[in-house]
Amino acid sequence: MRAARLLQILLLLQNRGRQTSVQLSQELEVSTRTILRDVDAMTEAGLPIIVHQGNGGGIELGFNYRTRLTGLARDEAAALALILSADNPMVSALGLENAAKRAQAKLIESLPDKTRLETKTTAARFILNEREPVHDKRIRAMARAVQAETIVRVRFATKTEQLIYPIRLEKDAMTWRVHDSFSETTLPIENWGRLNVSSMRIPAAKRGGYPVIEEK
Repeated sequence: MRAARLLQILLLLQNRGRQTSVQLSQELEVSTRTILRDVDAMTEAGLPIIVHQGNGGGIELGFNYRTRLTGLARDEAAALALILSADNPMVSALGLENAAKRAQAKLIESLPDKTRLETKTTAARFILNEREPVHDKRIRAMARAVQAETIVRVRFATKTEQLIYPIRLEKDAMTWRVHDSFSETTLPIENWGRLNVSSMRIPAAKRGGYPVIEEK
């Protein structure tokens, strides 16, 4: 959480110039004391942070330090704004709503000035208020199994119990479905029944060719 906040402070300073601790605390919804501790941590990490004391003072980046996401054309920036503002039920399925908001804010702040303005303008003009929270606990359980690449038993403890290797979760206008690489079939949520999520990993040969991401 703190690492994400430090990155956002860095992006705010480079895009908005000198900021007071009060401005930063209001933007990030933390105390000014927390901001000052974060600034100290960034300085200790070697970032060129300059703190100006007294009236008209503030915090800024020195030595023209910049980190940028560049190369987006105007129409690409507009498309990006719509992508970021659109609701994705998979975010809710994985319980990543707050993380998505933080990622969106950091990504927009990392854009060059003109691109960032185009993105914010488009997002303000086209607003999608539809939100689709995931209420069925089985969807979250299946999503986490897909993410962790673990084996699942559907219709658990019934005569039709089935072991599956869930490698992809899909949603269309009608229903949720999971692709099972064990049987090479797709199961709609209506056929899941009660779930038992194992801690056992799906065999490497059946993971659908996706790259393995190891925790460090």
